[in-house]
Amino acid sequence: MKLLMIYCTRFSYTPQIKTLDEFPHVNESAVFENSLVAFIHAEEHDQQNAKSVETKLIKNLKWAAKKNNTTKVVLHSFAHLAETKAGPQFTKEIFDLAEARMKNANYDCTQTPFGYFLDIDVHAPGVSQARIFKGF
Repeated sequence: MKLLMIYCTRFSYTPQIKTLDEFPHVNESAVFENSLVAFIHAEEHDQQNAKSVETKLIKNLKWAAKKNNTTKVVLHSFAHLAETKAGPQFTKEIFDLAEARMKNANYDCTQTPFGYFLDIDVHAPGVSQARIFKGF
C-alpha cells in the first residue's frame, strides 16, 4: 500500500466521471475543513496480507491525525502511486473496514465517492507534518 497523507485546512470534491459501474452513483459535492486527507493506493500484493495492511493503514492515519491535531479523516482512493493495483472490491473493503475502525476510535472518518474521477480543491498549510508519504 502507498499512502499520501495531506493535512488540509480545506478539502472539497465534486464527482465528475464515474469509472466503476458497480459502485453507487453520486452527484453530491462535499467540503471538509481541518482534516487529514489520505490518498490511498492499494497494491496487488496487499490482497495477500489484508489484515496487516489494514492495521498499518489505521496506525498511520491515527499517527498523522495526531501530528496535525485533528480527528477528522477523509479516505480517498488514488490509484496512481504505484505500478500495480489491487482489485476495486478489495480496495473498497479495506476502505470500509478502515472507516469503521477509525469511527470506533472516535475519529470523524469519511470516504470520497469510490469509482469516480473527482474535481478536487486542496488547501494545505506549509508545515512539516502537513504532507506525509508512507509505503508498506
